[in-house]
Amino acid sequence: MRKVILGISGSIAAYKSAHLTRLLVKQGAEVQVLMTDAAAHFIAPLTLSTLSKRPVYSNVQSEQGWNNHVELGLWADALVVAPASANTLAKMAAGLCDNILSAVYLSARCPVFVAPAMDVDMWHHPSTRHNVNTLRKYGVHVIPVAHGELASGLVGEGRMAEPEDIVAYLQHFFAQKQDLAGKKALVTAGPTFEALDPVRFIGNHSTGKMGIAIAEDLASRGAEVTLVLGPTELRPQNTAIEVVPVVSANDMYDACRRVFPACNIAVLAAAVADYRPTQYSEQKIKKKDNDLNLQLIKTIDIAATLGKEKKLRQVFVGFALETQDEEKYAQLKLDKKNFDFIVLNSLRDPGAGFGTDTNKISILHRDGTAKTFALKSKTEAAADIVDEIVGLANRFTTESV
Repeated sequence: MRKVILGISGSIAAYKSAHLTRLLVKQGAEVQVLMTDAAAHFIAPLTLSTLSKRPVYSNVQSEQGWNNHVELGLWADALVVAPASANTLAKMAAGLCDNILSAVYLSARCPVFVAPAMDVDMWHHPSTRHNVNTLRKYGVHVIPVAHGELASGLVGEGRMAEPEDIVAYLQHFFAQKQDLAGKKALVTAGPTFEALDPVRFIGNHSTGKMGIAIAEDLASRGAEVTLVLGPTELRPQNTAIEVVPVVSANDMYDACRRVFPACNIAVLAAAVADYRPTQYSEQKIKKKDNDLNLQLIKTIDIAATLGKEKKLRQVFVGFALETQDEEKYAQLKLDKKNFDFIVLNSLRDPGAGFGTDTNKISILHRDGTAKTFALKSKTEAAADIVDEIVGLANRFTTESV
């Protein structure tokens, strides 16, 4: 955390930004402050330029602001928006670009963090929840708000995190960032499509969101990631992730076989079709008066095949999406396919499953231990999964010494 852009928007919590700037500087960071016009009503730019020892930028339309907004987006190791008002969160989520802060945000290639600050009803309003979830989906890290007395006199959630907590959050993030440096990871994501004819296929509703989030988190922690991705329009934002697009289960198997032997970590999050048609029609199958009977055969079991080839100290993780007797079937899959742990979710849990931005997971280990997590965004669930992977990887490394 060497170069930090601190973005300040119009909130009474802006008075805390002076202390935050000072704390960041004491940690050895170079701090470049950006302010919206509204922020200057709460704290003077002179205060922040004195503490940061750098000029404060506040006008993207000035020559200075225009010349720097792209450069700053490439310069920074982190962009921290604190406080992030409801208005600024909405602009960031919508991609609006009418001030120096939003312009730099759209140019930033570094990790982005927001520390929201607003009244309790504003924080819980559906529009704000939507904007926060959109930003999480974009990979923005949302520093949790605090509960307490607010400027309105109400008591509830919406207080900006204290400067010490924001600095601790950043330190934790950057300490984690390289805990998988030097590791190679394979992730599968999305559905597979098994063709009937040039028009039709057998598939499922997977979008790949969960697997992509895991790939992003692994890459953010320093791993070299190959993502074998079934047919979906979604793509990871991290350009360092190697994406191998595939369509069928056989395509996915072939891609995994090429990568698996050299990887330290494999996470099989894809929803692979269990069956495919025995025959493929080169021409579109025409509608008939009578029923159409399809004969299906099993596709190759990628997890079971790779599980037999799993080497000592390779971390091998699977997924189980169930609708009944969830733990029983997940445990059977865990043992049969030689996973180190399996991530279980149930379609009976609201907010979990295909196409959602949230997930509710449990992690089952081979030793019988289990962890159950609350409903979270898939980005946050991915971080929980990668935490488990890091723990295993560290244990395997210790055991090998």
